[in-house]
Amino acid sequence: MRIIAGRWKGHRLKPLKGRDVRPTTDRVREAWMSALGPQIVDARVIDLFSGSGALGLETLSRGAASVVFVEQARSALLVVRANIELLSAGSECSVVGDDVFRFLGRLSDRVDLALADPPYGTGDAARLVERFLEEPFANELWLEHPFRENLLLPAGAKTRRYGDTALTTLTIDP
Repeated sequence: MRIIAGRWKGHRLKPLKGRDVRPTTDRVREAWMSALGPQIVDARVIDLFSGSGALGLETLSRGAASVVFVEQARSALLVVRANIELLSAGSECSVVGDDVFRFLGRLSDRVDLALADPPYGTGDAARLVERFLEEPFANELWLEHPFRENLLLPAGAKTRRYGDTALTTLTIDP
């Protein structure tokens, strides 16, 4: 796993290990970042279910102002912290070891972008959409999920398909 573009282009990151690990592929991550485009620059980002931190670190590499990584698994927290240290990105990052939904309940300010790659088959993607529609925690939520997963999405949601993976974007009404 590596940073695809920006100031850290080509830097290799520590991956998560384990049978249940399903990292976002370079192809999907590149498509995700290309779709985000220039709105990454100076954005305040939260990386929910951050795993290794690759998504959030990719946004920092491309010009995001800051990233908050939210992850509950202790092994993943160790990896995301190691990857932040590897890139000397500590001043632009904070790491929160907590349940994503508990974290969102305490979040006081809406951020620019929320990136989320919840574990497949847990219902967390549907819960995150529901939570966002009830009380938006970001100007935009970008969610990776299985393409065949039925999510109750509002009319303005956009979904892009990459094989069995989908990226869905929800934007708050201005």
